[in-house]
Amino acid sequence: MWTFDGTDGEVLVHTEVSGPAAWLGHRLTLAMPDWEATLHWRGDEPAAIDVRVAVDSLQVRHGEGGLAPMIGPEKTLVRSRALAALRATEFPEIAYTADRITARDDGYRLHGTLTVGGRSRPRPIDVAFGDLGDFWAVTLRTPIRQTEFGISPPDLLLGLLKVVDTVTVSVAVTRFKDDSERRPG
Repeated sequence: MWTFDGTDGEVLVHTEVSGPAAWLGHRLTLAMPDWEATLHWRGDEPAAIDVRVAVDSLQVRHGEGGLAPMIGPEKTLVRSRALAALRATEFPEIAYTADRITARDDGYRLHGTLTVGGRSRPRPIDVAFGDLGDFWAVTLRTPIRQTEFGISPPDLLLGLLKVVDTVTVSVAVTRFKDDSERRPG
């Protein structure tokens, strides 16, 4: 069994903006630093994974673009709105569970279920494994449609500025190689 948490890497959410006034909006990078994952093995192959992310750990890392740079009070407002949209008080955790993992040329495909805001949807996710000498690198980028989970992307200025429905979740993790542990692939 391998375990990971926020000290091993990061979980980021990237947003985009659209509409005639998109130039006024910020493309956000949000961090979710409080997370943990447990990877179970069957022989030398990964067999299942369970990931939990604490919604209230959400941080606004930065906003690109926009009319003016994003500063502290604006980041606080964005965080507050994001937590409300995710219904963080009612659903404090985002979860991903996969009971089937299949090998691919550059890594694995996770066949699992993503739960956000109390709604669960099947979600295959492709994960890349890399050998960095003394470390394993695990990376992924996957699109998530907010409306699939009952989240309405915000719009401003009477709809002239909209947050795009699809966000991209990226994960980058490293793990020190231990001779007693299993090797991917």
